[in-house]
Amino acid sequence: MRLPIHGRGTPDNPANRFEALAIERDEWSDPDDPLPRTRLLIDHSRSIITRNDSPDVGFETSINPYRGCEHGCSYCMSGDTPILMRDGRWKRMDALLVGDEIIGTRRDGWYRRYAATRVVDHWMTRKHAFRIILEDGTQLVASGDHRFLTLRGWKYVRGEQQGKDRRPHLTTNDKLMGFGSCGEAPNKNREYRRGYICGMVRGDGLVGHWSYDRPGRKNGDQHQFRLALKDTEALDRTERYLDHFGVKVGRFTFSKATDRRSEMQAIRTHARDAVKRVEELISWPRASDSHWRRGFLAGIFDAEGSYSGGILRVSNTDSEIVDQLLASLSDLRLPTTVEVRKRNKGRPITVVRMLGGIPNHMRFFRSVEPAIIRKCRLDGPAIKSSARLGVVSIEPLPKPMTLYDVTTGTGDFIADGVVSHNCYARPGHEYLGFSAGLDFETNILVKPDAPELIREELSRPGWKPQTIVMSGVTDPYQPAEKRLGITRGCLEALAEFRNPVAIITKSNLVTRDADLLAQLAEDDAAAVAVSITTLDRKLQSVMEPRAAAPRRRLAAIRRLAEAGVPVRVMVAPVVPGLTDHEMPSILEAAAEAGASGAGYIMLRLPFGVSDLFIAWLERHFPDRRDKVVSRIRDLRDGRVNDPRYGTRMRGEGPFAEQVSQMFAVSCRRFGLDRERRALSIAAFRRPGGRQMELFAS
Repeated sequence: MRLPIHGRGTPDNPANRFEALAIERDEWSDPDDPLPRTRLLIDHSRSIITRNDSPDVGFETSINPYRGCEHGCSYCMSGDTPILMRDGRWKRMDALLVGDEIIGTRRDGWYRRYAATRVVDHWMTRKHAFRIILEDGTQLVASGDHRFLTLRGWKYVRGEQQGKDRRPHLTTNDKLMGFGSCGEAPNKNREYRRGYICGMVRGDGLVGHWSYDRPGRKNGDQHQFRLALKDTEALDRTERYLDHFGVKVGRFTFSKATDRRSEMQAIRTHARDAVKRVEELISWPRASDSHWRRGFLAGIFDAEGSYSGGILRVSNTDSEIVDQLLASLSDLRLPTTVEVRKRNKGRPITVVRMLGGIPNHMRFFRSVEPAIIRKCRLDGPAIKSSARLGVVSIEPLPKPMTLYDVTTGTGDFIADGVVSHNCYARPGHEYLGFSAGLDFETNILVKPDAPELIREELSRPGWKPQTIVMSGVTDPYQPAEKRLGITRGCLEALAEFRNPVAIITKSNLVTRDADLLAQLAEDDAAAVAVSITTLDRKLQSVMEPRAAAPRRRLAAIRRLAEAGVPVRVMVAPVVPGLTDHEMPSILEAAAEAGASGAGYIMLRLPFGVSDLFIAWLERHFPDRRDKVVSRIRDLRDGRVNDPRYGTRMRGEGPFAEQVSQMFAVSCRRFGLDRERRALSIAAFRRPGGRQMELFAS
């Protein structure tokens, strides 16, 4: 176990999930910083106002003068669109989870190839949508801002040829890239299961009865069923399906692993009735239906099939098996070619190879769903446009609808067979080429020109006054602000325009700017939320080693309230099993200090933050680790993180409901249940001009 570094939240620097970006290392350092010292790197980007689409966050725009934080705290498509997973399966868009392995694409010289990637973020929004219909019948529902890959590059669903909305957009002259819709997944009913057992056992199993003299035994009959495989997914499925039909089998190691081959597991039974039942299950049906045929194809592919080098084939020496294979593929309208390969010994091998390339290969996997994952992976082939993916129509839908989007490691994903473009704070640091661990605390990007960028943005005719949050990601009053004063410069710029601002911080340094906040508050254009995680100074010092002590934060609430600035307390994050019991005490202390409202956020552990936080628990609270992690899983449906909007900030289940009720009761008791007022834009003005009467609060 690594020892913690004094004054830092974590000693670890886990690997970045993304390729590192090049950053110009203009830097300062502070000799009083704990080692390793903080490096303040200049962020030269020319944007300053970030826009947010998340329904869980109560603001649309924010300013982040700092990216990274020295405080050291350790902690749009239709939902039914099928997304291609790395294992060849498909999953609904709304059911994707952060960390899921899916298929995206990557550039390789002149080609773009399919490539495995991960979901790194997933969110929901509500927008007007469009239905895109393609030549092959594929129908996609997406917002006008969504992008798809066409033969002419990435294009938005909607755009204009002229004016401010001018951008590349889909027309009926475009053709999308990918392999197109893959049909419906199989219904794994009784007939599908029977077909799967038939294909698997006939392809790779042993079934038989023998009679011979056995000295000392009256009966020499022997009955046997055995199936040995190295791929446990197919073995597990066969065992489960046999059990469904009343056949009980035992599991054993058929052959141990060596340097040259993998271990093989097997299932078997010697019971006469069980073996006879297996024989019944694998008998050819008099009239097979489509469910049986799909199951048979899945079973025979798991037993005798392969998919490599862009070739999908099934090989067998039994003419009856080959006949059933061809008939079943014909039932799915999948074209094939047959090759007969003679051998020096034994019967010739018949190889059934599927034609049509990736579009038909993906239709096969989607339609039958084999069990063996390694045989179904699409990773490496170049994207070709043989599928009929021309755009037939783009129809606006009448009402806004709930849509979903993801962020992936490759920047795209496969949605219903076409390439689709994907459109908080440690994980966000990884996008900058750093680690979410110690780098987040020691490599801080700063924007010295943030005040001037704000003035430029707010001076533009197209700017519509609205509340800006500081900061949407990291604390605007972290230690570097004391000497750099960038946040104060931003407030001065906002005060010049009388543009409303809401601040979220855990630092008492916010009181330095009480004069500017009070000026804005006179026009109902300022509010502050002070985060308090715990009142226990010892716990706070290891949880937030460089943040203000609890008493200083309470003093900041009092100072701001006395200056006439509306101030709320945020009990955030609530750490289940560690700080949740303190919620009433925190709310009471904040109310006494002058807070006029309250909120809370349950601990979230996205991406690599979960490992950092659990390691932090093991270092500081090993006796509470299991309790805290168990409580977190109770809140997140068995996981340590839940990325879904609507539940990720509060959790769900009995414990989440208990915390919610405790918060509501405490707020009523201490007078913090007043409804939060929206800030006003009525006083907005551009310096040198008159107040803009056009805008109302």
